[in-house]
Amino acid sequence: MARRTRVRHARKATRTLLGLSAAEFATLRALDTPAKIQRFVNGLKQNFEPNGDTCHSIREVLRMRRAHCIEGATLAACALWIQGEAPLLLDLQAVHDYDHVIALFRRRGRWGAISKTNGVHLRWRDPVYRTLRELAMSYFHEYYNKRHRKTLRTYSRPFDLRRVDPSLWATRTGEDWTLVNALEDSRHYRLITRAQAAALTPRDVLERRANKLLQFRPPKTASARGRRKKR
Repeated sequence: MARRTRVRHARKATRTLLGLSAAEFATLRALDTPAKIQRFVNGLKQNFEPNGDTCHSIREVLRMRRAHCIEGATLAACALWIQGEAPLLLDLQAVHDYDHVIALFRRRGRWGAISKTNGVHLRWRDPVYRTLRELAMSYFHEYYNKRHRKTLRTYSRPFDLRRVDPSLWATRTGEDWTLVNALEDSRHYRLITRAQAAALTPRDVLERRANKLLQFRPPKTASARGRRKKR
């Protein structure tokens, strides 16, 4: 209980608190702006999970140099925490589609986001959004499934990583879904009404062509049965 209290009230993440090695901590500490964090996350290969569902810790991400969205967002939020900013995640939930997780930051009272994704549409957001709803809606039109339907429906309140012990997301070896489950169970807010959802139009032919632009080519053996947080 004492450790959990210290974590919740820590303004800046130290190497001791996170349990990272000196080299791991130095890598994250060098990412001292959101833009640097985003460039680092972009440089990580995409985790296509060829062997099944993963929720890798920061240590595993740094070792393998690959991540999917929640893995990249967790690393990004931790890097912000090392700089003295709140380590906040935002969960974007969809219907008939994968969810997406981004790391939040604020500049001059406006929200921005750091995002790990293989496509071009759901990435970085500049800190120009007055509210989290505005930020979430900036992803709406480009959030689609394989049938070209717009699928984004809800967004969460900011989720503070300090709610979960760092041993479960910073240094853990093997899979643990505590963070994912806590994020999914947090309060979410609806973006559109049922009537609005029923009236949505599919993406047009030109948009469908643009959808094919990916940073990393998925391997033929990539799992298609993934469960959560894989944008």
